[in-house]
Amino acid sequence: MAPKRALPPARRATSDPSVADDRQRMLRALELGASVRDRTSPNPWVGCVVVADRGGAGGGRGAGLEFEGATSPPGGPHAEVVALRRAGEAARGATAYVTLEPCVHHGRTPPCVDALLAAGVRRVVVAVVDPDPRVSGAGIDRLREDGVDVSVGACEDEGRELLAPYLTHRSTGRPFVVLKLAASLDGRIAAPDGSSAWITGDEARADAHRLRAESDAVLVGAGTVRCDDPRLTVRDAPGRSPRRIVLGAIPPGARVEPATSMQGDLAAVLDELGAQDVVQLLVEGGAAVSHDFHAAGLVDRYVLYIAPALFGGDDALAMFAGPGTATMQQLWRGRLVSVRALGADLRVELAPVRADAHSPERADAHSPERADAHSASGRSPASGATAPETSPRESS
Repeated sequence: MAPKRALPPARRATSDPSVADDRQRMLRALELGASVRDRTSPNPWVGCVVVADRGGAGGGRGAGLEFEGATSPPGGPHAEVVALRRAGEAARGATAYVTLEPCVHHGRTPPCVDALLAAGVRRVVVAVVDPDPRVSGAGIDRLREDGVDVSVGACEDEGRELLAPYLTHRSTGRPFVVLKLAASLDGRIAAPDGSSAWITGDEARADAHRLRAESDAVLVGAGTVRCDDPRLTVRDAPGRSPRRIVLGAIPPGARVEPATSMQGDLAAVLDELGAQDVVQLLVEGGAAVSHDFHAAGLVDRYVLYIAPALFGGDDALAMFAGPGTATMQQLWRGRLVSVRALGADLRVELAPVRADAHSPERADAHSPERADAHSASGRSPASGATAPETSPRESS
């Protein structure tokens, strides 16, 4: 596996701050955050760019330079601190671009707000306000109280998209649920004999492994474990393997071990996983489990890998096993996030159409009063219990 690109310590700024420059530098900060997406959870994957002042207090040896940072793995410095350390004295009078509101509380590390103030930063540009109740505007208020000029909302849509799993977890207490499906063009995930290896090609499967690496846990039904005996590890992409969750009893000797067996109401399962710092949950099937999550409205993002192949009949296994929409008036519709080719296959990313103050898609249908991201109280009414799952999937 190729090593991750080292972040350059500094690069020359092109012009004085402006609205256009704010966007350019925030987009770079978002790139830095995305580069550590699979390494920081349950902390957010944040990027920061510190731009030294050309003519003010920092206008000396470092004037006109940009210093970059990204969040380290848990226990390590946050993005702001990494960038400030690289800037040194050049941070005095500088502008800091950070993708998420700087923290103001003591966790594994000291508050980033304190580091920004101690460094003498003159201006802070924030993409997204942190919904964590320990922050939630307090970091911005503290900076302003100490005379720092704070701007909020640069590249906010892009920031919310990148940080959607974190924002969902902190605002609802539940994981951001990604449902992954690999299917033929006619919507089938396995042949009538139960075989499903492989519908999609190498590129699509490598991308699915990258999706696993970004997830804190991957969930399948016990039927998938019995039929496919998947490992559910990350092998074809860089990154760590997620925690494995099986809905139902785990057969002795299954390759998915070590894994956690869970069962019952899906809403309660999500509450429990959220309380255990599972920020993103990847659901990989089978068809009955996929149906149950979809029917209960618990999916935040659908990722479909579509192969240019046809089973050509109605006896192959469909993506969802269970009753569907009864009328056209009730037809579920989503929003296309992206469509791109992966070798011979297509990757289609789909989001529910929802309105929410903290996430691009998720309405707080799961309890708007949930302020404590780690509380199991205040659970929403039962969103559907999963049935025994017997459907195979393309999972390994």
